Amino acid sequence: MVKERAIILTSKQIEQTLTRIAHEIHENHYKEKELILVGVAGRGSDVAKRLHQKLSAINSEISVRLESIQLNKDKPLQEEIQCTAEIKSMKGKYVVLIDDVLNSGKTLIYASRFLLDADLKGLAIATLIDRYHRKFPIRPDYVGLTLSTNLREHVSVDFTKGKEAVYLD
Repeated sequence: MVKERAIILTSKQIEQTLTRIAHEIHENHYKEKELILVGVAGRGSDVAKRLHQKLSAINSEISVRLESIQLNKDKPLQEEIQCTAEIKSMKGKYVVLIDDVLNSGKTLIYASRFLLDADLKGLAIATLIDRYHRKFPIRPDYVGLTLSTNLREHVSVDFTKGKEAVYLD
């Protein structure tokens, strides 16, 4: 028996949600000269690119820079974390770390730990979906949608053109 995928967010709802998050980020950081968006490689980077476009479209004095970070999500200490930005270039800047789904918090806490070596002015977390199954003490500052799910359910984000949606499997 094949289980149907439930659509949590449609393409239009994803766009509306990301527009809202972009405006929230702008409202909280409008006094900054530069804001750095760092997407977790994969769909987190896709979300970061979209937020970058939306923030850049807002008539603002803020310079928005887009970067990405890559780490082994299952075993983050076994492989070196890679970032497209020189860590020194983020010193004294405000960074927004972005992923598509926040589940246990493991990926975001290790990515945050890496970024904190830059002596940041501040760090915020943005996520499209928050499943609220924390095993690590991290929580998002900007959330598209919070879902109450069980551990057997899987949330998947699909950015494929024509099939774009967030699904619950």
